[in-house]
Amino acid sequence: MEAAYLWLKAIHLVFVASWFAGMFYLPRLLVNLAGVAADSHAERERLLLMSRRLYRFANLLMVLALVFGVWLWLGFPNWRGFGHAWLDLKLVLVVAAVGYQHACGRLLQAFERMRNRRSERWLRVFNEFAIVLFAAIVVLVVVKPL
Repeated sequence: MEAAYLWLKAIHLVFVASWFAGMFYLPRLLVNLAGVAADSHAERERLLLMSRRLYRFANLLMVLALVFGVWLWLGFPNWRGFGHAWLDLKLVLVVAAVGYQHACGRLLQAFERMRNRRSERWLRVFNEFAIVLFAAIVVLVVVKPL
């Protein structure tokens, strides 16, 4: 049972790290899109293509991270259910990360429709939220401060 738990945890961590890598890079691509000159059609299309592909791939990684996370949460008695403050807060942050992923998708759609209303500066600040979420989740899981 212990070996299965460790393997499942390792697989979950790989997918979480990969998903967050996508969330670190996708907003950066959006920052670059916001800075593209109006007459640079080829550069805009290249960045949109990269962004679409990364968003779809990050969605797949998110789903796999969530599936393995739920399996860990429900499949092993140590953490089953609610009641561990660090885990409860981690789950709230995971929901926030899913929301952030979807917000990235909405921003991408705005760029695709040529309706982006966000500045480069706003997108640069938005880009930092994934790092904050990731750091907070890692601290909660490793240190369990609550």
